[in-house]
Amino acid sequence: LIRGHTNADHMHWECEWEHGSTRHFTYLLHSSSFIHLFTVLSFLLQTNAIKTSKYNFFTFLPLNLFEQFQRIANAYFLFLLVLQVIPAISSLSWFTTVVPLVLVLTVTAAKDATDDIVSAILFVTPPPPTCCTFSFSFLSNLSPLLLLRETNLKVRQALPVTGDLGDDIEKLADFNGEVRCEPPNNRLDRFTGTLTYAGQKYPLDNEKILLRGCTLRNTEWCFGLVLFGGPETKLMQNCGKSTFKRTSIDRLMNVLVLCIFGFLAIMCTILAIGNFFWEMNEGSQFTVFLPRQEGKDAKFSAFLTFWSYVIILNTVVPISLYVSVEIIRLGNSFYIDWDRKMYFARNDTPAEARTTTLNEELGQIKYVFSDKTGTLTQNIMTFNKCSINGKSYGKKHSFFKNGDYLFYFCKISTDTVDFSFNPLADPRFMFHDHALVEAVKLENPEVHAFFRLLALCHTVMAEEKTEGELLYQAQSPDEGALVTAARNFGFVFRSRTPESVSIMEMGQQRSYELLAILDFNNVRKRMSVIVRSPEGKLSLYCKGADTIIYERLHQSCSKLMDVTTEHLNEFAGEGLRTLALAYKDLDEDYFSQWKQRHHEASTTLDDREDKLDQLYEEIEKDLLLLGATAIEDKLQDGVPHTIEQLSKADVKIWVLTGDKQETAENIGYSCNLLREEMNEVFIISGNSPEDVRQELRNARTSMKPDATEDSMFIPERILSNRVKVITDEVVNGEYGLVINGHSLAYALEHSMELEFLRTACMCKAVICCRVTPLQKAQVVELVKKYKQAVTLAIGDGANDVSMIKAAHIGVGISGQEGMQAVLSSDYSFAQFRFLQRLLLVHGRWSYLRMCKFLRYFFYKNFTFTFVHFWYAFFCGFSAQTVYDEWFITLYNLMYTALPVLGMSLFDQDVNDLWSFQHPQLYMPGQLNLYFSKKAFFKCALHSCYSSLVIFFIPYLAMNDTVRDDGKDVADYQSFALLTQTCLMFMAYWTAVNTFFILGSLAMYFAVTFTMYSNGMFLMLPSAFPFIGTARNSLNQPNIWLTILLTSILCVLPVVTYRFLMIQLCPTINDRVLFTFVSVCSLMSPQVIKIIYSFFRVQCLKFGLMCVFKTGE
Repeated sequence: LIRGHTNADHMHWECEWEHGSTRHFTYLLHSSSFIHLFTVLSFLLQTNAIKTSKYNFFTFLPLNLFEQFQRIANAYFLFLLVLQVIPAISSLSWFTTVVPLVLVLTVTAAKDATDDIVSAILFVTPPPPTCCTFSFSFLSNLSPLLLLRETNLKVRQALPVTGDLGDDIEKLADFNGEVRCEPPNNRLDRFTGTLTYAGQKYPLDNEKILLRGCTLRNTEWCFGLVLFGGPETKLMQNCGKSTFKRTSIDRLMNVLVLCIFGFLAIMCTILAIGNFFWEMNEGSQFTVFLPRQEGKDAKFSAFLTFWSYVIILNTVVPISLYVSVEIIRLGNSFYIDWDRKMYFARNDTPAEARTTTLNEELGQIKYVFSDKTGTLTQNIMTFNKCSINGKSYGKKHSFFKNGDYLFYFCKISTDTVDFSFNPLADPRFMFHDHALVEAVKLENPEVHAFFRLLALCHTVMAEEKTEGELLYQAQSPDEGALVTAARNFGFVFRSRTPESVSIMEMGQQRSYELLAILDFNNVRKRMSVIVRSPEGKLSLYCKGADTIIYERLHQSCSKLMDVTTEHLNEFAGEGLRTLALAYKDLDEDYFSQWKQRHHEASTTLDDREDKLDQLYEEIEKDLLLLGATAIEDKLQDGVPHTIEQLSKADVKIWVLTGDKQETAENIGYSCNLLREEMNEVFIISGNSPEDVRQELRNARTSMKPDATEDSMFIPERILSNRVKVITDEVVNGEYGLVINGHSLAYALEHSMELEFLRTACMCKAVICCRVTPLQKAQVVELVKKYKQAVTLAIGDGANDVSMIKAAHIGVGISGQEGMQAVLSSDYSFAQFRFLQRLLLVHGRWSYLRMCKFLRYFFYKNFTFTFVHFWYAFFCGFSAQTVYDEWFITLYNLMYTALPVLGMSLFDQDVNDLWSFQHPQLYMPGQLNLYFSKKAFFKCALHSCYSSLVIFFIPYLAMNDTVRDDGKDVADYQSFALLTQTCLMFMAYWTAVNTFFILGSLAMYFAVTFTMYSNGMFLMLPSAFPFIGTARNSLNQPNIWLTILLTSILCVLPVVTYRFLMIQLCPTINDRVLFTFVSVCSLMSPQVIKIIYSFFRVQCLKFGLMCVFKTGE
């Protein structure tokens, strides 16, 4: 409850919520021109400050460390650090764990701090408490640019009772009223409140408020009342935590890390048992020079050994894995942001990766859910045809189909209509049927009523800076196109106030009293206005979806409705967007009574929307049909080719649209979603659950006659207690499915959803017509629930937000409908055609790089660790390390970091052009072929083999071996150096990665010779005990021959395996590479040189395709 009192100097208001807290506000009442706004601006207690950051200077370190140690790998290494300070357990120095742990924590903390600083930019400086006026300028409506990044404008109007105060400061000072409103919430599309003044109640709704972050236009200043401030503003109420989306690889990695912990425990247990038996059988022989401490027996020694090996074998747990993954994802996100081929110059709109956690998921998309208007089409509307009183006007087309394309030709002259009779006509508007202009000039009453409705029933704002130069600002392109059409045909909308609409009818200025606006929403699917003409006649004008309007027509319109329906079907068949128009004359007494009930409903604080909807339903009935409009919305460039490419990549595309079935079907054929080559396109249009179920079953039987109910699920033993998953069923041929909104409502019921999903998933393309935003999200959730597949939703408007949030990946199109879809998305760009590059190039590369990185990462860490395991059997299970401590510390941080990152950021098997030319390369990602549990265990087996070679070949080669000067070379330090040097040559060798590998080898030898030098030993003898080992060992030819032999034995089985697989079971990648090599072999050297320079390093990689690739 907000109450106020005034005096001559200021106005003072206080707010009391139910919990009894009191807040003070400043009340502002008026604006310039006719836009007098009751504005919701922010003010809260002494400050209007808001905090969007997670940390501050004092809390950053403790909070960030607490969050990081919730990650199991970090907590594990902290536990290892505690173990290492126990002398009886640790055989490694503390820095071997501290250095990598501190580096990982530092990098992660820096990333978190950067993200938090970016979010803190939203911090708002509080306005002075005594501020009572705000200056705004420009157009006469609201642009929610800062709040929602909307580009279309919203009309905001003040109550007449406050607007009449003008800018009279004395009247403002004397104003005394009471405001009741809802508590703070996050609903941007609604507001419920009332103003009580002079004994009268006035409704306050979303049209009377201005949200924090919006921009006023068409007024220089306004007065308003501050209701919510600081964290209570709707802007901050919507700044809650977003749902964190995790990729399938993330979920698999979590499982694998747990498996690694279990495997580590098994290895440590085996070695502890080995230590027990060794102490029992052999340990007594060493007590002469290695005496036991009192109280320590074999059992206790085995217990200590277990924890010692937990420390030594810690490298099997990937502490730096998560940080490396984040760096790789960030780099691949930059590639999307920097891609000039996804930049739309017309709108200066680049592609944007709004998240860095889902890049590899882009390479696994199986289902794409797309909006139509503004996503597949341009959302630039032009008035093309209309039907008035049973007669169709507009350019008549005939068409024939040839393959995938529709060809139109005109039956009548295409000369543009001359609108010179109308001095206010828009010169850009074009129409091709002279008969409609003649009907207007002959004052046909139905035609005049038709265009009068278009000129009155809308929320468009008009700006007329000079006489006759009108500029319309519409909330939607449809409204702008219809009002422009009415303008050119002689019914020119000129201006509006909160209480009137002024139009020019055939050269005569007329002002209609605006009594009520029954606004459009996604549930009503219609809009109405109630006006009083200058002659005093009351009329209701309504426009909306034909199915909605037809339900509310008077029974006398049945014949006209049949004719109009034929025209609507014709328009929809040409891909045009249609609306039906109707009106009714109102009785004065009835309207007065209805207006009173409307006022009571609009001023209630409880169930206001439901009560208003009931009143709207009551008055919007027994309408008289006027006709229908048909608006053209052309396809975006490249849409057919994009859909064709994605279809070849086995990506199934579902279009979810609110348009008529005929319109959606026509667009489906135009964009190659539906094709004549398809065996059949099924139409599901049942009006009852039984009809819909039967139609779905008939369609499924046609596609797969031998289908059974039991074959649709994956067996329970695989899924445990999880939701049943529908398998992909193979059908002969290609099919399409089109389902209406009312049929879809039945199909989404729990008892029928599996029938619908199973049938739809058999089809190559699915189109859902007349769907609501909620149904869009339900369809996406249905596929996510019952299919083991990654989904992507793409849209451009606010009605697509729920669908975008429901999918695994959401893509927003920054088009004519504003930026709400973009703000809710994970990726955004300006045109649908960029989707194929996002998936087939960036998505596939990101997935391939991530999978190769994981295989390589696990391979090198497992190989590194397994060498310790084999060495334990030769050192009496004493927990002695096989490597130098500094090598253990720097192996992951320095020696192998560059090759890993180089491969993960620059590796390509084929370039972008070949990705487009062979979209089938995308399929392995959908099947998780590059990284899975099976691939992980193959990687572990490969690591086991490599570790055996790396340990035993140097061990046997150095056994009883002497230097060329006759001195013994088989000491522990020389063996450790040889083993770790062999390990450094086990890398991922490709043309690009060779540069990073050589750099790592150079770094390794430089650091090794430095740390094994006399100077370092003299400085810190205990930290650098390997004095002279490098120069004394690496100058021997037999050492280098051993390194060469070890490398060959590691590579040979892999090369053999890959050669046999390419010959016997070639993958899609192998076939594409073979095609490229075959094409190059038929070309002249000059052409090959040109191709080589074009493909850059790819040719080198193709030539090295049989070279060892670790982990494959």
